[in-house]
Formats: sequence, structure tokens, C-alpha cells
Amino acid sequence: MRLLIVEDEPTLADQLVEALGEAGYAVDVSTDGEDAAYRGATEPYDAVVLDLGLPRLDGLSVLRRWRAEDMTTPVLVLTARGEWHEKVDGMDAGADDYLAKPFRMEELLARLRALIRRASGMASAVLTIAGVTLDTRSARVSVAGRPIKLTGHEYRVLSYLMHHADEIVSRSELIEHIYAQDFDRDSNTIEVFIRRLRSKLDLAVIHTERGFGYRFGEQPAAASDA
Repeated sequence: MRLLIVEDEPTLADQLVEALGEAGYAVDVSTDGEDAAYRGATEPYDAVVLDLGLPRLDGLSVLRRWRAEDMTTPVLVLTARGEWHEKVDGMDAGADDYLAKPFRMEELLARLRALIRRASGMASAVLTIAGVTLDTRSARVSVAGRPIKLTGHEYRVLSYLMHHADEIVSRSELIEHIYAQDFDRDSNTIEVFIRRLRSKLDLAVIHTERGFGYRFGEQPAAASDA
């Protein structure tokens, strides 16, 4: 899962990147509204944390621009200003949730997990699909109660596939959602991650749809797996 953090306060931005990275997310950072507006419109994020008090272009204007361009990515508005009318303005502009500074990082993480779940049609923080359990709160994976140790990239691939269970996910889509923007991306590594996941899970749950991508689920696709 890939997130965009829009925050111009360096210390807080660094804290968010560290906490979200430890929680298993790939994270990009924008420090002004113009850059954020461009990134949000051109990059595929799973959720955005958006501060309202930004240089060059304020957060509400950024959010309104995104929604006017039909960007449906979940947005958590983050601001030091706590007046009720600004919360209303944020929600009316298209925010999906609101969190005022100062806040506890655990609450922000929980709200982001909820936004991503709802966007994927999931109800619980713990996903159990086809015998695989993924706890989004702890970034832990298990099969029949057996803990599965994954690397950060393996976890992000599995998490994205499970949040889109029974959907065909292309290799390019996986690349866009498991790497931060400044990461050196190599499409061949996706096949490596898939092979490792299949070996570690030891279940036939990640299926290759030849010519299209991968699908997570119980029933194999018509094409044979590879």
C-alpha cells in the first residue's frame, strides 16, 4: 500500500514517514500544495494524509482540485486548526476523515487503516481470505495460526492483493502501489516477490492470469499458475 503525506513541517513529516514505513506502507512526501496537487492527480495512492496549512496552495484548495478531477483516493485531513467550521469545510470539500493536531500516531494509523479498508470494501482490520490471515494493525501474516515472516516488499504485495481479492491486479499496478516514488523500481522483482510469497504461504492462493497479472483467491484462474 502506498501513501502520500502532505505536510510542510519537517519534524512531523519525518515522524509520519517513519511510523507509516514501520507499519508496512510505501510513503511519498509533499511539502507544498502545488506539488501535492500534481502528485495526487498523477500518482496512484491508496490514501492521502493532507495538512490544511500549506505553502503555495492551501490544503482545502488542493482537495477541491482533486475531487473536481474525480480523484477518489481516501483523504485524511490533518490540521492544527480545530474550529468546527473548518472541519465542516474539509468534509464538504471531499475529505473522508479529519484529525486535529496534536494527535497520537496510533489514532492516525487506525484511521488510515479504516479508510483503506472501506475503499476496498473490507469491514475488519483483520483480513482472512483463502486461509491466509493478514492483521493490518500489526502488519503480521499467518496461515492456520502459523506466523509467516515477510519482508517489507513481500508484505506490501500480499496486502495489496488481499485488499483486492478476486480482482486481477497487473504487474504495473503492483509496482505503482508497493514502491515510493523515489525508489528504483524493477518490474522483474514482482515475479520474485510472488514466488517467495507462494513458497512462504504454501497455499495455492496467488494465481497467475496470463497476460493480465495476478489474482488472490481460493479458486484458480483458467490459466495455469506460474
